[in-house]
Amino acid sequence: MKLAANLSSLWTELPYLDRFEAASLAGFQAVAVPLPYEMPAKDTQRAALRAGLPVIQISAPPPNYTGGQRGFAAVPGLETRFRYDLRRALRYCQALNVPSLHIMAGVADGPAARATLISNLLHAVETVPEGIMLTLQPQAQQGAYLNSYDRAADIINAVNPDRIGLQFHSFHAQTLHGDASETFETYASIIRHVQLSDAPNNGTPGSGTINFDRLYETIHACSYTGWLVADYHANGPTGDSMSWLPMAEA
Repeated sequence: MKLAANLSSLWTELPYLDRFEAASLAGFQAVAVPLPYEMPAKDTQRAALRAGLPVIQISAPPPNYTGGQRGFAAVPGLETRFRYDLRRALRYCQALNVPSLHIMAGVADGPAARATLISNLLHAVETVPEGIMLTLQPQAQQGAYLNSYDRAADIINAVNPDRIGLQFHSFHAQTLHGDASETFETYASIIRHVQLSDAPNNGTPGSGTINFDRLYETIHACSYTGWLVADYHANGPTGDSMSWLPMAEA
């Protein structure tokens, strides 16, 4: 399988630009940088090139530094802000040659939230170049609008399943639905991006309740060919948490 490292959760003990080399030395083939916006894109580009690692995903919209929530694509009243921030995210996608853009729905509820998210996604599909896949990720977060895989699948199918894929995160799948492997199998046809961490503490794969042997078998059986992104919080130095890698690579 193709393994990537999420540099927002791994090697946080290092300065941001040093994490690329650390990921390369650990054996990862790519990186995800959900929120690269605090650095000029050129700095991220140089660090990725030095490490020989492509940046395969970032997230949008960028953080609201005025104190608002991190994701707000489903929040009524922020449609103009979403469109403005989407343009900024696309500049980073283009500068870093990123093939996947995760759209964060945020905290919201009700029919207005659904209509807002669909409207923003329709705009994104029209705006984002066809070479970039959009993704939605269900979240086990209080108040999150995308609080189930069924809801995320409904939104994807209502907009454009050719341009928007499901982002599977093993911690959130296990927490929301009780069985990460079964959840993957149920929604495999629309899964375009996979992130790995254990439940219940978002820790290193193999440290909690998820049966990762079974999950890897399910991913193989469903013929998933995309990236597996390590997105966990190590209990100690990140470099000491890599014993799970050989099983994922098998």
